[in-house]
Amino acid sequence: MSYVSPMFSSAIPVLYRDLYETCSNNDEPIHKDIYRALLSQCNLDAVQLKKIWDLVGPNKCPQGIVNRTNFYKTLALVAWTQQGKTISDKLFDTFTGQEYPSPQIGDLSGITNLKQKLFVQELPSLSRSYHKLMEIDCVSVQLVPEKKGLFLKYSEYLVTSKRFACKVTRRYNDFVALHELLLNRFPYRLVPSLPPKKIIINDTQFLEERTRGLQRWLTLVCRHPVIYRDGIITFFLSDEGSDVQHRIRNAFRKAPDEFMTSDVAATAKELLPADNGQIAISRDNIRSLVNIVVRLKQDVESLVEQSHASARDIEDISAQLQNIGSMNSQQFMENWDSVQKNFAGMSRELNGISKTNQIRADYEQRTVCEKLALLYDILVAHKELCERLEKGLANDHQVALSKMFALKKKKLQGAIRGIDAESVEQLEAKMLAQENIISNIDLRTDFSLYCVHLETQLVFAYLGTLPSILAGFVDLRTKTHFELLDLWRNLQSQYCISSSTNGVGKGT
Repeated sequence: MSYVSPMFSSAIPVLYRDLYETCSNNDEPIHKDIYRALLSQCNLDAVQLKKIWDLVGPNKCPQGIVNRTNFYKTLALVAWTQQGKTISDKLFDTFTGQEYPSPQIGDLSGITNLKQKLFVQELPSLSRSYHKLMEIDCVSVQLVPEKKGLFLKYSEYLVTSKRFACKVTRRYNDFVALHELLLNRFPYRLVPSLPPKKIIINDTQFLEERTRGLQRWLTLVCRHPVIYRDGIITFFLSDEGSDVQHRIRNAFRKAPDEFMTSDVAATAKELLPADNGQIAISRDNIRSLVNIVVRLKQDVESLVEQSHASARDIEDISAQLQNIGSMNSQQFMENWDSVQKNFAGMSRELNGISKTNQIRADYEQRTVCEKLALLYDILVAHKELCERLEKGLANDHQVALSKMFALKKKKLQGAIRGIDAESVEQLEAKMLAQENIISNIDLRTDFSLYCVHLETQLVFAYLGTLPSILAGFVDLRTKTHFELLDLWRNLQSQYCISSSTNGVGKGT
C-alpha cells in the first residue's frame, strides 16, 4: 500500500518506506555513511551519484544527515537516472504519474553490517542517555565523623553502592590506589582526577569539599558503561577487608590495559567515523566548554555564598535585636517595654528568614552546584584524556609490550586475583592470541581514537543535563524569592510601620 506525502505530488511506493526502515536507526534520519553505502548499490557512475548527492544528499540537511523527505527524493532520482532521464529538482514539479518510480537496488547486507558497526555496538553500551547511565549504579560517599589513628589522624568515608547492596569504609589513599589502577587498565577512557589530598584551608570546609569531590568522582567512574563492569570496581565497592589500598594494588597491578584484551582491537579503524575530523572538532568544542561551564559553576557558587552571607548577616541582626529585647528597661523611655517586645518578635521572624536563606542555599549547593561540578569534572576528564593520548601513546605501547613479554616468561596465573568477568585462563589465552595485534602501534592508535570517539559521546550524554540544571536553578531561585518575600512582608505587617512615622514599632 502506498501513501501520499504532503511534500510530494504523487504517491510514495511502499518500497521507499521499507528502504528507509532498512537504512534508518530507530526511525532517525539516515547516517551519511549508510546513505553513501546505499548509493553504491544503485549501479550508477560517479558523475551521476555526485549529482544526486549534491541535489538531496547530506549537505542539504542539518548536521550532515538525510531526512525522510530527501531520502525519498533520492530514491526517485535514482530511479529516473536508471531510466536514462536527466535529473534535476524540476522533475518533481513536472512528474505526472500516480506513483513515483521504484529504483533497482543491489544487495543491502552491507548496509545491515554497517548499521551494526555504527549503532549496535555503540549506542546500547556507550551512548546511553543520562537516565540510562543513572540506572547503572547509585553510589554515595559520606564522611565518618570520628577521625582514626592514635597519632596521625586520618578521615574515613562510608561508601555505599546500590548495585552491590553493601557499605564499605574507605580512606582517601584507597581512592588514590583505585585511580592509579583505573588509569593503567583504561588509559583511553574517562578517568577523572581525584580531589586534592590536602590544601591550606579550614579543615572542616576542606573535608566537606573533598567528600563532595569524591562523591562526584566515584559516581562518574561507577556509571561509566565500560569501567563499571571491571573487577577493580567490584573489589573497591564490595571488599570488606582491611588495608584496601595495598591489597587492591597487589590484586590488579599486573592487569593488562584494555587494548590488550579488547575484542575490537584489530578492527577499531573500521568502527571510527568516516570523517576523522569530527573527533578533532569535538575535542576543541569540549575544551571550550570546560571554560564556559567552570564560569557557570563559579557564578552559581558565588550566588550561593551570597545567600549564606545574607543568612549570617540577618542572623546577626536577629541576635542584636534579641539583646536589646532582653535588656533591663527601667532606665529607658516611657513605653519601652512594648518596644522591646516588638524587637523580640522581629528577632524571631528574622531568625526564621535567616534559616530559610540557609536551607535554600544549602539545597542549591547540593543540587545546582554539584550537578554543574559533575558536568565540569567529566569535561575536564575528556580534556585530560586527549592530553594523555597526545603525550603518552608511545609509552603506553612500550608498557603493553613489556607486559606481553613478561607473560611469556611467567604465567599471569595468580597475578590477577580480583573478581573479573573473565577467568585468568581466558585472559591469558586472549592476550597470547592477540600478540600480533598488541605489537602493532598503528592498531593501538586506532583503538585509542575509537575509545575517544565513544568517550566523546558519553560526555555529550552528560552535557544533555545542562538545560535541566539551569531550569532547576531558575525554578529554585524563583521559589526562594517568593518564599522570602512572604516572610519579609509578614515581618513588615506585624512589627513595622511607615518609615515616615516617628514611632518605633506598631502601636507605639
